[in-house]
Amino acid sequence: MFEALIGAKCDQVIPTALCLLQIISKLLDLNGKKIIANRRFIELKWEHGGPSSMNDQPTKKTVLHFRVQQLLCMFLVLLPILLLILNLHHVKFNTYSISESGSQWSRYSPPKNHSTIGQHMEMLRNDWTHKLVGYGYQNHCFTPEERSEGTVLINMLKWPTPPISAISFQKSSDPSRVHFVILDSRKTFYVGDQLQVMLRMFDFEGNPKQYGGDYIQARIHTPELKAGSAGTVIDNQNGFYYINFTLLWPGKVQVSVILVHPSEGVQVLQRMREEQPFRVFLKSTFKYGAIADATVCNLFLPQTKPLCNFTDLKTGEPWFCYKPKKLPCSARVNYDRGGYMKPLLIADELKFFQSKVNIKMRLLPNATDYITVRPSPLPTAVLVKCTQGKSMTTPSGFYYKNQWMSTTCNIRHFNTPANVTNCLRGKRIYLIGDSTMYQWFEYLAKFLPGLNTFDLGYSGKAGPLCALDKEHNIMVEFTVHGPPVQFYNIWSQQLRYISNKIDEIKGGKNTVIGITLCAHFATYPIEVYIWRLQSIRRSILRLLGRSPDTLVVIKTANVRALTQRLSLYQSDWFSYQLDSVLRRIFAGINVAFVDAWEMTIAHYLPHNIHPHQIIVKNEIDVLLSYMCPSENN
Repeated sequence: MFEALIGAKCDQVIPTALCLLQIISKLLDLNGKKIIANRRFIELKWEHGGPSSMNDQPTKKTVLHFRVQQLLCMFLVLLPILLLILNLHHVKFNTYSISESGSQWSRYSPPKNHSTIGQHMEMLRNDWTHKLVGYGYQNHCFTPEERSEGTVLINMLKWPTPPISAISFQKSSDPSRVHFVILDSRKTFYVGDQLQVMLRMFDFEGNPKQYGGDYIQARIHTPELKAGSAGTVIDNQNGFYYINFTLLWPGKVQVSVILVHPSEGVQVLQRMREEQPFRVFLKSTFKYGAIADATVCNLFLPQTKPLCNFTDLKTGEPWFCYKPKKLPCSARVNYDRGGYMKPLLIADELKFFQSKVNIKMRLLPNATDYITVRPSPLPTAVLVKCTQGKSMTTPSGFYYKNQWMSTTCNIRHFNTPANVTNCLRGKRIYLIGDSTMYQWFEYLAKFLPGLNTFDLGYSGKAGPLCALDKEHNIMVEFTVHGPPVQFYNIWSQQLRYISNKIDEIKGGKNTVIGITLCAHFATYPIEVYIWRLQSIRRSILRLLGRSPDTLVVIKTANVRALTQRLSLYQSDWFSYQLDSVLRRIFAGINVAFVDAWEMTIAHYLPHNIHPHQIIVKNEIDVLLSYMCPSENN
């Protein structure tokens, strides 16, 4: 019946409200014609001298019937308007989207249903996809699973905040007054035991704090053995913190705790992310003949001037540049770094970000900072081969004699070029990401004498870059991920979104794909990052659907050294939140992980967004252990 009324089937791409609107419009048209015909019949009667008999006069019943029909018309007019309001966030069309509702990835519980219209409207305003629509993602349809997952992730990232927004510097966390305590320090510890550390935060006036929210990093280490492992921080949200460690090697084990940011500083970072979500801007050069012009570009731009819309037609990822005055949008030739917007700080908020005062400050022990760990009396467990598809654990591993050891699988150590070459023989390796993924390409190209880098005509680290070993049939390729990315002078035609790149790869048992995506999203809304990772996951699932024996490896984020300026734009707190999202989104699908986050925290070398070669070498060892889990591979 409905199909006959609207003349076409309402398929899944058209939201329910629009289908109902078309149906109701047809009903209105039919009903309206009936009313007009009846009214015209009566008018004709009266035009020809009035009613000829009592039966021809308009009765109360007839008039009532007309009024009922009129009220019905008004109701049918108002109903689609109400439906459109309630379903506004569904009015999106995506020609290119592929539903992954049947895919085998970890799903999250849907949010609670709210019955009243007011509550429903509040949900729409607070829905994470509602923000994306405002940023230019209006052409996308989100599956119910993705929408629910994003809501869970947003809630997961909520951070404890101070009881009031305006807190003086003197009332903020003072790392010089904080001392940690090793609990049960006199106990006899064995390898495999748990170690717990407790601390209480104090402010600059010496008063104990009654709320949490401080961002803390911690590790245990043995300098003589070049051993180290990351800890897990538990915020009691009352000024007390507990840090848990797993003891993974024997000997003298020291505890190191640092306050990255006070809770008052984290509150500022949260506010800036909400109120100033696009704190970095990029540029593009437009050129034709002798005319050249550079304009500002970003994922979202105020429409104060004409815009060039470079939204990706396949993924729908928005990207805009201000249109040059004398050139068309088609004249764009490159993509380049721009700069940072001045942070919107209030009053003395900058005091919460002071080097050598409250940025990455080491906390001292109350008494001792070490324990002695004895070898385990239990037999050593034999670790299995490294295979993709397993969930990450905490801790995921540890350093021992400067070599990374996994807690779940056997990491092989490829110390010679011959070892690495034998593992890579016949392989196609696609490395996609940022400059930390470029470090993988650089390491392999320098370490393997037979792997020659070819000049493809693109300057700089952004590439694309390609290295070949013809004798052993090895290809390694590096591609920078799509915008936003702060590289210099990238040819605009070579700026590829990870999803598009993955869709172009055939896959197979000799294909390896390494992906990382974090650092360049620190100055953007978390919703943008969630959507980007969901898009990448859909591409990975399509790839594994057509070529299930393809190896996909996800590298997590790195920690970095922080100054006052970097803290406001690229803080480890931003990276920690992004990294938490990345782990959850790719959990439960058939991919492998290189836990660079723990590998950069646990090592004895100073934090660096581009870690020392020894850390990169260990990351490569983990990668190769998934590619060649045994010597027979």
